[in-house]
Amino acid sequence: MATVQLSDIIDVTVFQDLPAVNSPEKTAFFQSGIVTRSALLDGLATSAGKTADLPFWNDIDPTVAPNLSNDNPASIAVPAKVAQGEQISRKAFLNKGLSATDLASELAMGPRAMEHIRARIDTYWMRQWQRRLIASTNGVLADNIAANSGDMVVSVASESIAGQSATTRFNRDAFTNAVYTMGDAATSLRAIGVHSAVMSQMVKNDDIVYIPDSMGQLTIPTYMGLRVIVDDGHTVTAGSTDGFKYTSVLYGEGAFGYGDGAPINPVEVEREASQGNGAGVETIWTRKTWILHPFGYQNTGTPAAVSFSIAELGLAATWARVVERKNMPMAFLVTN
Repeated sequence: MATVQLSDIIDVTVFQDLPAVNSPEKTAFFQSGIVTRSALLDGLATSAGKTADLPFWNDIDPTVAPNLSNDNPASIAVPAKVAQGEQISRKAFLNKGLSATDLASELAMGPRAMEHIRARIDTYWMRQWQRRLIASTNGVLADNIAANSGDMVVSVASESIAGQSATTRFNRDAFTNAVYTMGDAATSLRAIGVHSAVMSQMVKNDDIVYIPDSMGQLTIPTYMGLRVIVDDGHTVTAGSTDGFKYTSVLYGEGAFGYGDGAPINPVEVEREASQGNGAGVETIWTRKTWILHPFGYQNTGTPAAVSFSIAELGLAATWARVVERKNMPMAFLVTN
């Protein structure tokens, strides 16, 4: 009896050309507008090197008054200039292998084997993309507290359960204060990311408004016009006495840039004839090269490997702000 193998099921060329079943573009983060993918970032992710330089133009200094015109030919005006800033992003070179030993037996039973394995792998990569985005957000928060006196953070949380009240939990006044850490740039906000415990409080406050999705169903939660993204990856810390503090993140439009690179072999099936005591084992490998970078920050320090791990992305030492606070489209609210 012939043994069904992954190489019998999967046409690698077709596999890598199929659109992803679950891709980052289908996440609430992407659909809310807080992540922007561009051909420029795709190109930088594809190009050689471990890092990518992401230049941006600094604004014209509004504190410098314009010249006062006169009719004196000898009065020569000196033009000002605009300068570029630079964000340095370290690319993420990632791969994942799935063994054929159990998977082939599972997939061979149905007529849609390739679609099923595609869905499993795409879901994994989508979740990893989200985890890396949230970890980067946590790193930005840590750096802001360490290096910029927490000018992006409003905290009303109590350090103990006994001290908790309506004013230390998620509430509109605290939310408004966090919004306006951005000054007059607050109008760029598009979404708020919260832990499910905070979402529970928002629902109890009767603050959530559901709007229709593209199918006309009331399924998208919003708060004060912002899309609500619920993910338990958002920061939770223990109070110094007891209880917990939850960090909600306010995201502005284009808070993150995203580029998808092109690994030399994005999909590959590997066979090891000697494994399984000679029975043979097959593994499918998928590879990703990503740029997923918060606007206004650059990567600092050196990762333990070629790319930053999720744990490293959450560290203050990995990030440094290179723009004024109001130009950084992110704010943080800490509540019980």
